[in-house]
Amino acid sequence: MIRINSVCVDSRVLPLSFECKAGEILHVIGPNGSGKSTLLSAIAGVLPFSGEVFIEELDVGSSSLETLAQYRAFLSQSGRPTFNLEVYQYLALSIPKGCQLNELKVKEAIEILTQLVDIEDKIHRSIHHLSGGEWQRVRLAAICLQVWPTLNPNAKLLILDEPAAPLDIGQEALLYKLLNEVAQRGVCIIMANHDLNRTLRHADRALLLANGVMQRVGEVEDVLEANMLSDVFQTTVNKVKVEGNYYLIFD
Repeated sequence: MIRINSVCVDSRVLPLSFECKAGEILHVIGPNGSGKSTLLSAIAGVLPFSGEVFIEELDVGSSSLETLAQYRAFLSQSGRPTFNLEVYQYLALSIPKGCQLNELKVKEAIEILTQLVDIEDKIHRSIHHLSGGEWQRVRLAAICLQVWPTLNPNAKLLILDEPAAPLDIGQEALLYKLLNEVAQRGVCIIMANHDLNRTLRHADRALLLANGVMQRVGEVEDVLEANMLSDVFQTTVNKVKVEGNYYLIFD
């Protein structure tokens, strides 16, 4: 269980509270500048905040980054490192401490993750010779290695800041297959997302932010209500049902 109690970051995110259960996928949504990245950074423990964040019984606010790395992984929006590595070397950096000697488990996890994001043929390529979408998929495989339950039994939380941004539609489909696999293994996922129709289809719950204020949190269909979205995003939003599934249409 992930518990966020009255978390506040200066004036960028005003006090808010919510919970996320094991194996649950929660999307943080809202306009640009609404505080999504700030909130995720606070939950990850890399940005000072007031209030409380607990990963099970671990107090994020009073824990070192080394300790936090055993319980959560955080993928921010960032470029690739200036130093050069081959993909397999980059992935090796994310293998949890103490697992390096268990070669069979490490090999199995890497095979599963590289297949899920379709980078098996990129293992021996330089990270500087990858396209933006290929590099993002390498980053996704690496961050999932950090919280992969067979390698890290302490792992409880995966935090992702707009992970689909550099991906095309085919690669985006791979992303959601990957996240479903991670969630099915009992890891809670909290991620910022801009594609609200993907949120409708792939999230268990959603949290809507506007100007640093939580507008609503709960079941996806309740949070993604057309009138509220229209107000928050300042555009006309309609929700339609096609063959039993809801879709959002924007003017």
